[in-house]
Amino acid sequence: MLSHSQVWGAVDRIAARYNFSPSGLAKAAGLDPTTFNKSKRVTPDGRARWPSTESIAKVLEATGATIDEFISLLTKKPKRPAQPVPLIGFAEAGSGGFFDDSGFPVGSGWDEIKLPNVDDDHAYALEVSGNSMEPLYRKGDVIVVSPAAPLHKGDRVVLKTKDGEVLAKELKKKTAKTVELKSLNPDHKDRVLPMSDVVWIARIVWASQ
Repeated sequence: MLSHSQVWGAVDRIAARYNFSPSGLAKAAGLDPTTFNKSKRVTPDGRARWPSTESIAKVLEATGATIDEFISLLTKKPKRPAQPVPLIGFAEAGSGGFFDDSGFPVGSGWDEIKLPNVDDDHAYALEVSGNSMEPLYRKGDVIVVSPAAPLHKGDRVVLKTKDGEVLAKELKKKTAKTVELKSLNPDHKDRVLPMSDVVWIARIVWASQ
């Protein structure tokens, strides 16, 4: 079922796509210029006011947009602006003082990098060094890790062991006792580790390739 915010969001996005303000779009569609104003989207007594099918039809005629285009904008999320994310080198991640026991970034030794499409306030970035993750990740690539993201078979993950080793692998299987990891580099062997040796494991959610 469509929500009030979805429909009005699509109106706003169709206006932006065709270089109109909401009032400019209403005027171009032959409607009262205030028809699409945000103040008109809720009645004085707090009830949601929806755009009429007639007004949507006039918007499509005025812009030349298709009904399929409008429908595609109903659930399209606006892009998040680039936001600062903590950054350290992958080789540094095994050092003490950068993570708490749950794998969340802590301390003041981090740099910052601005990245789009990162929708997690706890995410952090690691800059790849060396060739141990080739051909998937190469030296200089930045991977973004989300310690709060749920883990599934086939996810690419970063894992830290009690010995301070930090690994980037593909998750094959995780149980209460062991974790099975597939190497990203065919020259390196797959690993099976007891969970008692794992400090934390987190999912890779983005890479700057």
